[in-house]
Amino acid sequence: MSPDIDPEIKSLRWRCRRGMRELDQLLERWLDRRWPTASDADRGLFRRLLDCEDDRLWRSFLGYEPLDDADLQALAQRIAAPAD
Repeated sequence: MSPDIDPEIKSLRWRCRRGMRELDQLLERWLDRRWPTASDADRGLFRRLLDCEDDRLWRSFLGYEPLDDADLQALAQRIAAPAD
């Protein structure tokens, strides 16, 4: 099934739209590049990460304030790392 048709991908893509271009780009980049091969654990973490408030996410991505959950923080760091 095409990612554009998959209802879960469509829902996640919508949840990646945060109203801050930089956040949108970081989250959508991970969804496009990493989601297809991500483990179930990483997929679950990504879903949980999308539940975080935008300002907390942005501060975490910039390295100013870590998220309370170490696993979420580790994923945030991987997402914020320069694209390969």
